[in-house]
Amino acid sequence: MIFRKMLPATYVEGFHDLEAVKTMEYRELGKTGLMVSKLSFGGGPLGCHYGTFDEAKAIETIREGIKRGINYIDTAPWYGQGRSETIIGKALKGIPREAYYIATKVGRYELDYENMFNFSKEKTRKSFNKSLELLGLNYVDVIQVHDIEFDPNLDIVITQTLPELSLQVADGKAKYIGITGYPISILKKCIEKSNINISCILSYCRYTLIDDTLSEYISFFKTHNIGIINASAPCMGLLTNKGPPAWHPSSEETKKICADAAAYCKDYDTELAKLALWYSMQCKDIDTCLVGIQNLKELYMNIDVLKNGITKREKNLLQEIQKKYLCKITEKHWENKELQIYWEYMKK
Repeated sequence: MIFRKMLPATYVEGFHDLEAVKTMEYRELGKTGLMVSKLSFGGGPLGCHYGTFDEAKAIETIREGIKRGINYIDTAPWYGQGRSETIIGKALKGIPREAYYIATKVGRYELDYENMFNFSKEKTRKSFNKSLELLGLNYVDVIQVHDIEFDPNLDIVITQTLPELSLQVADGKAKYIGITGYPISILKKCIEKSNINISCILSYCRYTLIDDTLSEYISFFKTHNIGIINASAPCMGLLTNKGPPAWHPSSEETKKICADAAAYCKDYDTELAKLALWYSMQCKDIDTCLVGIQNLKELYMNIDVLKNGITKREKNLLQEIQKKYLCKITEKHWENKELQIYWEYMKK
């Protein structure tokens, strides 16, 4: 369901830019009833994974994004071991709580493999309370289990993590429960196995210019009235002029082809990430496109794509890079690669 002209429940008179909110598009997030902005704010780049950034400018960017009608924010302890949550918490001070929806996560934590994942109920409870403290909030709208594929057979997620999150919802510390992961099949499996009410899924890098795997599962999620959050249209930096961070798990061949596409875009003074976001936003069945944003320049570009689309010249350029470069990619994803590396280390 799409509402274009009606003001969302998050609109606050005197705080928001009314005209900006009027031109923002809002969609219902599955069974939650939350009308979320089609463009949502990703807090991943506000940690340690995407290079340095100016904290003051990041805070200004978050506030500006909310004023302009972005009403869904996503973060996690994993993003800088709490740094992202801390920065977002600072940005939210003084902003009416009813002006936004916010989600954080449990389950993925430290950079070192030995302490990276913990899906136990005790850790879940402790981590979630810490997240609320860092965010400076009494509750979040969505609490998600982060990268559930790293729990073999989903046993702990099903028997400990999700039941604990259900208790947190009952206590009023969260409103809805979500799950995230890279292999979309594991999200489907979790929904089928769990008796806990899962309201939304977050899938990242799976509906992009190089991989549309998410489209194969949309009908299942829609049938179960599960909200669909499509994160990282730029594919964690792969589809940007700057290029991905060193840790990016895609193959060297894929990185090379995307780098060639980015160089082609640079020749025409166009940002590849802009074309990538526009492409992902064309899917009408996705409730919101979650994009990591560090500064006002990125914010304004993303909002412009949402509201104005791309020009005819840019559409032609997109077709050219698809034909010249992206169609040559044979390894469109890296499913199971990170899992294999993780478990090989853990077995040592």
